[in-house]
Amino acid sequence: MLSRRTLLAASAILPVIHTGRAWAELPKDDTTAKGFERSTVIAWGDRVEPDSPPFTPAALTADAAARQFGWDGIVLGVKAQPPGEDGVARAIMVVAHPAPLARMLPLEAQNSAVMRGLSGASVLNLENHDQRWLITDGGFQTRRLTADTICRITGPGQKTLGDAGRGPVAPSSGCLTPWGTALVGETPGDARSGYVVEFDPNDPDALASKRTGLGRFVRAGIAAGQTSDGRAVILMSEDAAAGRLLRFISRAPVTTDNPAALDDGILSVAVLRGTSLDFVTVHGEQDITSASTFDAPAGIALLPNGGILLACRGVVGVASGDPALGEGNPDGRILLLRPEGGQIEASRYSVELALSGGDTGMGGASVLRPSSLLVGLNGDVWIGGEGSGIALAQDRFTKIAQVYRQPLGALIGGLALGPQGTPLFASVRHPGATNDASFGHPATRWPTLRPDMPPQTVVVALHRTR
Repeated sequence: MLSRRTLLAASAILPVIHTGRAWAELPKDDTTAKGFERSTVIAWGDRVEPDSPPFTPAALTADAAARQFGWDGIVLGVKAQPPGEDGVARAIMVVAHPAPLARMLPLEAQNSAVMRGLSGASVLNLENHDQRWLITDGGFQTRRLTADTICRITGPGQKTLGDAGRGPVAPSSGCLTPWGTALVGETPGDARSGYVVEFDPNDPDALASKRTGLGRFVRAGIAAGQTSDGRAVILMSEDAAAGRLLRFISRAPVTTDNPAALDDGILSVAVLRGTSLDFVTVHGEQDITSASTFDAPAGIALLPNGGILLACRGVVGVASGDPALGEGNPDGRILLLRPEGGQIEASRYSVELALSGGDTGMGGASVLRPSSLLVGLNGDVWIGGEGSGIALAQDRFTKIAQVYRQPLGALIGGLALGPQGTPLFASVRHPGATNDASFGHPATRWPTLRPDMPPQTVVVALHRTR
C-alpha cells in the first residue's frame, strides 16, 4: 500500500508546474514546455528503507544517509514488473548516487561516514495510480546500496584484490542491461574501487559483483546490449576532457547458467581514422593510451540496428579538428556510429555528426553540452544537456524541441521511459550547487523554496498533456 507520506510528497514537493506557454516565453528556472507537465517521484532525504529516520538535513547522520534517497542521483533505468492480484501496474527504478559535494552539506555531515552513506544506489518499487507512478513503502526490492555495502570481486582482478570489497563507491554512471541486471560505474579511490558493479535489482539477497574485466577508470556513460547470439556488449565512455570510448564483449552468452559472463571477454578501445572508427583489442596499457580521444564523451545510447549514439559535452578552448564531425565545438555534439554489416560487435564503424551543440540553425531549440541520451520506442531521441535541460529530437535530429529546463545550478542525470513508453523519468541533480554555493548559501532552495530547507536532487516524471 502507498503511504500518506508518499502521496503527499508526490503532489506537494514541486509547488509550481509551468505549462501552457511556448518555450521561448519560459523563464530559465524549473520550467516545462507546452504539452508537458512534471511531477515528482522522490527527492534527497525521502525514505527508501522502511526504518529510515525522518529527514533532518541540518543534523544528518551516517545511519540516516544510508537509508534515505541520496544527495545526488542518476536514473539508470526503469523495468516493468508483473502486476499484482489487484491489477496495479508495477515497476522497479534504479538510481545511482554519486559522491556528494562536501560544501553543499552541513559542516557536521562533512565526514567520510555520512558521505559514504549518501553514495551508492537506490532500488525503488513503483506503482501506477491514476496515470502517475508513485513510490511504494516497504516494497520487496526497495533498498539502498552504499559505499559500504559488501560486494564480491570477480574477474581477472580477483587474484590481486581478493574476493570481497565494498560499494558501489562514488558512482559516475550506469545502466540497466537486457538480461535484467544493473551496472554502476564507480570512481577509482582505493585499489578495490573504480570498477563496474553489477547487481540484480529483483533480488535483494543477492550480492553485487565488481566486474574487474571491464577495466578501471571513471565512466561518464555506460550502455549495455547483446549480440545476435546472446553475448554481452558493454559500451563505456571515459569521464575526461579528452576521454576515450571502450567496448567489452563477453566470450560466452549471458544465460541463467552463466550469469557471470562479464568476467571473461574482450576489451577494446575506439580509434578514429577520419570518419571511420575501429575497435582495437586491448592487450596492455599501451593499447589504451593509443586510443583516440573525444571532447568530454558522456552518454551512450544503442540503436536497434546496431548503431551507437555518443554524446560529447564539448571542451572550451580545444582547437577545431575534423569539421565533418563537429570537433572543437565547446557546446558539444552527438555522434552517430554505424557498424559494418549492422552488427554491434563489428570491428569497424562509420562515424557522422548527428547533432552539433548550440544553435541548430534550423529555427529550433538549442542543445548545449549534451550528456544523457535515450532512444524512444519510435526512434525519437531524448537528450539531457548540461546547459539546456531536456530536449526531444525527432526525424533524425531535424526537429528538436526543448521539454524541460532545470533549476539554477542543476544538471540532468540519466533518462528513462516508463514501461509503456511514458512518462519520461529524469533526475534533476544537485540544484543550487553553483561554483560559489554552499549548504548555507545555495543558489536556489528548489524544490521546496523554504528558507529552512536545502536544495534537493529530485527524480521527476514528465507527462504529456496532449
